[in-house]
Amino acid sequence: MTHRFFLAGILLLTGLLARAAERPLNLLIITMDDMSCDSVGVYGCKLKGTTPNMDRLASESLRFNHAFVQVGNCMPSRNVMYSGCYPHNNGVEGFYQVKNPKHPHISDLLKAAGYFTGIRHKVSHSTPYYPYPAWDVELDKLLEGKHATPKNPESYYLSAKYGMSEAKKAGKPFFLNLNIADPHKPFYNERGEGDPNVPSRVFTAGEVPVPGFLPDDPEVRRELAQYYSTVRRGDDSLGYILRALEESGEKDRTLLVFLSDHGMPLPFAKTQLYFHSTRTPWMVRWPGVTKPGSVDDRHLISAVDMLPTILDVLGRSHPKGMDGRSFAPVLRGETQEGRDYMVAEYNENAGGNRHPMRSIITKEYGYLFNPWSNGERMMATATKGTITYRRMQVLAKTDSDVRARLNLFDHRVLEEMYNYTTDPDALKNLIDDPKHRAERERLTKLLDAWMVKTGDPMLDIFRKRNDLKTREVFMAKTQKEADDRKGGGRAGGKAGKKGKGKNKAVEDN
Repeated sequence: MTHRFFLAGILLLTGLLARAAERPLNLLIITMDDMSCDSVGVYGCKLKGTTPNMDRLASESLRFNHAFVQVGNCMPSRNVMYSGCYPHNNGVEGFYQVKNPKHPHISDLLKAAGYFTGIRHKVSHSTPYYPYPAWDVELDKLLEGKHATPKNPESYYLSAKYGMSEAKKAGKPFFLNLNIADPHKPFYNERGEGDPNVPSRVFTAGEVPVPGFLPDDPEVRRELAQYYSTVRRGDDSLGYILRALEESGEKDRTLLVFLSDHGMPLPFAKTQLYFHSTRTPWMVRWPGVTKPGSVDDRHLISAVDMLPTILDVLGRSHPKGMDGRSFAPVLRGETQEGRDYMVAEYNENAGGNRHPMRSIITKEYGYLFNPWSNGERMMATATKGTITYRRMQVLAKTDSDVRARLNLFDHRVLEEMYNYTTDPDALKNLIDDPKHRAERERLTKLLDAWMVKTGDPMLDIFRKRNDLKTREVFMAKTQKEADDRKGGGRAGGKAGKKGKGKNKAVEDN
């Protein structure tokens, strides 16, 4: 009798384990807003103590050294992640409603697969239009109708717990997209009026590093101190999310993906396509598969690959039409050929100002094509509203080096090329250097082939890039299309107003 009970117990345990193994993985995607990769400790931040929670997550994850997003501003960047398509194919080139998307969103696919779906922050910027029907819950709204403050770290703990508990009530695996609002502006206490959401550590102007693409100046340092303090507050928010996951008991059944949507909200980073604009701190924790504390230094991955990779990990089929390519084999420790470059694109800012750019990035070089640049047109971007930009304007009056940098930032040039291994700050344009002509030709051929493959509407302009008249006709046409569209409304459903000045700096959220 005892033997029979023992066998029955073994059979029951085996059945329970089998059912547990069949249970789908949860999915938790966590993003930072406007954070440069090298602001993270494990990615070589020169300032100690910026990101203890990110560093801890890296010790439990596979970390990619060569990971990039496709776009330098928020809504287009996030829609690439969740569609597996480049902006010119998913339609989200700026901050406007795309009411009839030709592609499914990740929340559509996972909701159809039986997942409970929830999102916190950047809600209207993470889908082609808003409100989007595939979210079961918007976690900015907590129990009892309370609204979660986006800059409050503890609120992310409450949001995460709420989302996970609602999924449990529904008897479904969860897909939660938790978007931390920091270090997007406004920075911690940037107005000097006191800020109730105090980071666990506040940095001073004297201790922060100054990126090589910015001038080292007391006013710039003051803004950078606010930025790094805000990075630390964002890291606090991450710590609260990780705590909620631990307490849920679902950590070992959850695929966790962590990254930033693009670089810091200062000149030459956000809304640009340089190495430091698009490189992202990408970590993946796949329980039982990825090796804790491992680093991939071989493969180059980008945001357009996120959706096909997640679908492969979760065992779901791919919809037709994705531009991205799964790197799930890399997560399993395998090698994957054809991962030696990526292409980034920028089209439009939050005010509907068109400044289209393309960039191809390898482990060594970066080439940029700026068809809007004609020596007179000035780029409209949110980073012109920063202390740093205004200080550069003052310094440029007496400092020729700053004046040259400011002129490049405002007007750019048609083509740029940099050796990112020796010049990660993109300070020396090699486009006319005969020593690098072969690399220039290789990169432009690769970019041309990518444009053909993805149906990029800028292909003809790229091939005729030395014809100013052709470029100006193109710019007039694309700007008119943007102006005509403004009346249809921006992300979030509010109608856009036609601005009188096309060079007005506006917020790129």
